[in-house]
Amino acid sequence: MSNIEKTSVVSGFYKLSIEKRREFVSQFAQLTEEDTKIFTSSLDITTADRMIENVFGTFELPLGLAMNFLINGKDYLIPMATEESSVVAAASNAAKIARIKGGFSATCSQPLMIGQLQLLHVNDVASAAQSILKHKEQLLKLANSQDKILVDFGGGAKDLEVRILDSSLGPMIVTHLVVDVRDAMGANAVNTMCEALAPMLEEISGGKVRLKILSNLADKRLVKAIAIFDKEKMGGDHVVDAFLESYVLASIDPYRAATHNKGIMNGIDALIIATGNDFRAIESGAHAYAARNGHYTSLTSYYKNKDGDLVGEIELPMAVGVVGGAANMHPKAKLCRKILGIKTAQQLAEIVASLGLAQNFAAVFALSTVGIQKGHMSLHAKNIAVMAGAKGDEIEKLADKLIVDGKIKLDYAKDLLEKQRKKAR
Repeated sequence: MSNIEKTSVVSGFYKLSIEKRREFVSQFAQLTEEDTKIFTSSLDITTADRMIENVFGTFELPLGLAMNFLINGKDYLIPMATEESSVVAAASNAAKIARIKGGFSATCSQPLMIGQLQLLHVNDVASAAQSILKHKEQLLKLANSQDKILVDFGGGAKDLEVRILDSSLGPMIVTHLVVDVRDAMGANAVNTMCEALAPMLEEISGGKVRLKILSNLADKRLVKAIAIFDKEKMGGDHVVDAFLESYVLASIDPYRAATHNKGIMNGIDALIIATGNDFRAIESGAHAYAARNGHYTSLTSYYKNKDGDLVGEIELPMAVGVVGGAANMHPKAKLCRKILGIKTAQQLAEIVASLGLAQNFAAVFALSTVGIQKGHMSLHAKNIAVMAGAKGDEIEKLADKLIVDGKIKLDYAKDLLEKQRKKAR
């Protein structure tokens, strides 16, 4: 597959056999024979034992591919590790609609992470805060001496910020160390620097440093994505209007916003897991950012353009890495990055945000029209068919019948399967 022919659009990809899908992915991402073997292998127990404590086995998730994605003018196949049915198909369909008007445009800020140092028992917090800022260059130099390799790559400690907070313990100083972590998630580098600064901050302020740790509210490391969803493909002006009416509730009501944002994270988490990144860190940062103005709200926004098409936008913190941690240890995580064809953390962040927007569009689109259950129930029916004992072509046929009859139940499926088999004899 040449670069000219390379496309993430494959009609009926879900109908292909697993072997044919692997063949397509291998051609798309130029995978080696050794690479393709990883698809069917499990994480070896020795590697797993190095990753966490008390290992006794491994746990697998289905790994699917989101199709049709065009991001910043480039085609992507997006690996998604998830157990939830309809998520991969929904994202692929959303990308197909967005593709009509040029796909997704995404931008990412510099990879700046924040380390926090909590200073307590300071007699004069105002004077101490000023004193810390006066020693800013000295503190940054000390921080950068902890990671010369990061500095050599153009990263390292870049700034120092001081906040004074009131609390039940009295006023405290929180110093923010701003670190450019380059292509890493950055937790280890930032935490090491914070720990190194603690003695000096205590000397400067006369206080006691308690917490010294990275913040997962990475609001200096933001990613944005935007896409236009064709109104005709959506079903016309009335569907766009219905979509916007559904979105408005998420923008004003935290009860709806929580589920709305969960739909975003359905896509984001699946890619974060597939690439060996920390989905808990991304989740906490995203939800904290959604509440940054004192009211929990949607991470996406939607509006009509002059042509009546639906425009969707997303913005959220994105602390991802392509070096270090599980990203470098897990063989399938490395393979997933190879399928994406990415070199930098910023590239990964832009893909993640685009996928999150696509996933959210798909969910709200379904809720505004046919309802969210349609896609879920289709796959649920197939699962019930398998549980009933259906094999091969029987599965699709039985699942379709269950959906038509509106009875997606195991006992009913078993009766139908028995009747189908008797009829086929």
